[in-house]
Amino acid sequence: MAIKKYFETAVKPERAVLVGIITPQENEEQEREYLEELAFLVETAGGETVHIFTQKVQKPDRATFVGSGKLDEIKAYVDAEEIDIVVFDDELSPSQLRNIERELQVKILDRSNLILDIFASRAQTAQAKTQVELAQLQYLLPRLTRLWTHLERQRGGIGMRGPGESQIETDRRLILNKVSLLKEKLRAIDKQNETQRKNRGQLVRVALVGYTNVGKSTIMNMLSKSEVFAENKLFATLDTTVRKVVIENLPFLLSDTVGFIRKLPHHLVESFKSTLEEVREADILLHIVDISHHNFEDQIEAVNQTLKDLGVLEKPIITVFNKIDAFKETRAESDEDQAFTVADFKNSWMSKHKSPAIFISATEKENIEELKSLIYHTVKDIHTQRYPHDNLLY
Repeated sequence: MAIKKYFETAVKPERAVLVGIITPQENEEQEREYLEELAFLVETAGGETVHIFTQKVQKPDRATFVGSGKLDEIKAYVDAEEIDIVVFDDELSPSQLRNIERELQVKILDRSNLILDIFASRAQTAQAKTQVELAQLQYLLPRLTRLWTHLERQRGGIGMRGPGESQIETDRRLILNKVSLLKEKLRAIDKQNETQRKNRGQLVRVALVGYTNVGKSTIMNMLSKSEVFAENKLFATLDTTVRKVVIENLPFLLSDTVGFIRKLPHHLVESFKSTLEEVREADILLHIVDISHHNFEDQIEAVNQTLKDLGVLEKPIITVFNKIDAFKETRAESDEDQAFTVADFKNSWMSKHKSPAIFISATEKENIEELKSLIYHTVKDIHTQRYPHDNLLY
């Protein structure tokens, strides 16, 4: 009688340990928030966070980011629990990365590398793929020596320094040439996109902006009645999507853009400037906020800082507080916040800010008609100024 054997075919998620430091510039609550976000990034990349290490320091250790005692503690845990990957919450220097990897003997990533990995898996269009590849190469360039440490493990350093160094120089030239080609390719894509933008005519343009995973794509689908990919993961949307929308008799263009995040690698900011061109070209910005997130005000600040860097804070901005249904549930479960309602926050926000705001639930379709009305009148004002003799609106 034959004995059937069953084998596990499902890919098990990589087990990850997270490492963060608490400096005098930030408090424990801020670092906890950053590490929660880092755990979400790990989950988005397909991993599983099993433990978190933190250390209070004046500044990161130049050699190993954390102190030697903390690194020994991490190593003991990694060995005992058979951890696959250790992720650091800040960008590591090439020497830090090399030293930590040599000590822990497992895969080491920092926040920048992790985000790049997620972007690489999400890129769909030629533009996004080119931007991600460019950012990856720019991140890789100063870290080339780390890739050649396998030579030391095989034969030792003596006798291998010459060939190793020459190979690194060869790789560096190849990467620099590739970077130059990718930049040229992006310039060509930018020209095509610029032509496309001109061909769209003179319709008023509205851009959705906001922190990652706040519901921009869901709102895009709802307003444009299209099927833009939406998922409860960070950076579900990477490519800019533009749709023509008509509210009442008024047409306009609506674009969905990549979500912002704190500590976004500068390589990505630089590489994705062409994607963010939709934000610069927009007449109106819809700043989507997840009001159910316990630190949504920090997320607002992070987005506003990015908008300031892009030079677009002076544009008309409508703040759309999304997920009020989840906000109500969260407050109902918390005794200390139970008395603080959406109406209370709305009154508080309106008294402090002059820009228009609306409170909605995209999934529950709550206050959607009010949102459409606000967009309609804002678009109409700009359209009327631009085309005072257009009879379409009368």
